[in-house]
Parts: sequence; C-alpha cells; structure tokens
Amino acid sequence: MGLKTAAANMVVGESGDYTADMFVEDYPQFATLDGDGNPLPLVPPGMLNTFIEMANSAIIPARWREMWRLAAGLFTAHYCKLYLDGYSPASEDNNPMTAAASGTMVGSPTSGSLGDASVSYNAREIQAATEKWGAWNASSYGLQLVTMARLLGMAGSYII
Repeated sequence: MGLKTAAANMVVGESGDYTADMFVEDYPQFATLDGDGNPLPLVPPGMLNTFIEMANSAIIPARWREMWRLAAGLFTAHYCKLYLDGYSPASEDNNPMTAAASGTMVGSPTSGSLGDASVSYNAREIQAATEKWGAWNASSYGLQLVTMARLLGMAGSYII
C-alpha cells in the first residue's frame, strides 16, 4: 500500500507550518498597525488560526514544494476575505436579520440608477461559479490557488 500511496502522490499525516506572522507578512492588506507599529490581523485571532490550521492540513508541503508558502497564504487569504465579506460591526441594533444579511450573496451589480437608488444584481453568476470550484471562485485568492492546484494536478498517476 505504501508504494501505491507514493505513486498516487498521496501524502498522509504531513502538515505545513504556516503561521499568522507569515500570513501578515505575505498579505499585509489583512492587517492594520497597532500604536507601536506592529501588525494586527483584521480577522479575529481564533478565526485566523482556524483558517491557518485548515491551510496547514490541506496544503501539503511535499506536494506543493516551492509553491507551498504561496499556496498556504492564498488558502488563508481566501477564507479571510470570505470572513470579512460577512463582517458587520457590532451595534445596539444587531439582531438575527442584521446578522443574516451580513452573509448574503448578491452577485455583481448589473445596473443601477440614482433617483430613488435602485441596483440590480446578477445572481446567476454565483450559481455558475459554484458549479465547478465552489466558493474558491468567490475571491481572487481562491482563483489563484485553484489555478495553481490545476497545474499541480496535470501530471497523471497510474495505480495498479
């Protein structure tokens, strides 16, 4: 079984060691500076660490080799972007409807007007985008990661 696993490029039990410090260095757009000039992630530490743990489990260093850090960062940035898409600052009028609205997918604007402010959205693109690569299409980070993953997967494997 070990030979088949190796031939199929399956790596079991290995994980990366990407960190929050690496992420903030690689993607400073997801951080702000504190009073002392130190970067502070925009995503709460618990969520950021969860996304990083997911990246470390999914992005296997032996498979991604030189592209590993970039791939782990793109994975993390993708989830941070999705998290921040649903961000709504806490306020006194928070209620279930406000919380639910913060995660609403509406598509891209297709038309709009100024008088009595009206905007139309293309929701069909959301459905079409999720058909092949799911939510990875929801951010430029996810699209880059999927593109890289497709390149990695182009080599064939044959298992007897």
